[in-house]
Amino acid sequence: MSFDPTPWLILFALYGAPLLHILLSPRGGPWRPPPGSRCPFGPRVGWLVMVLMLGPVGWLLFALRRPQRRG
Repeated sequence: MSFDPTPWLILFALYGAPLLHILLSPRGGPWRPPPGSRCPFGPRVGWLVMVLMLGPVGWLLFALRRPQRRG
């Protein structure tokens, strides 16, 4: 039997790379929730959960979101 790495490469491309991108991206937001928030998770954890649940669609939501406007 020969080892075929194709399924592992597809799995990494669809889940591993987007998770790594959110972990390392400065646009991911803080790890802790904003002051006064009732949610125990910060924005970055929320993005990670979305990618885990939605896969590439969650990553596209993260990558294509609009930056916050200040002022």
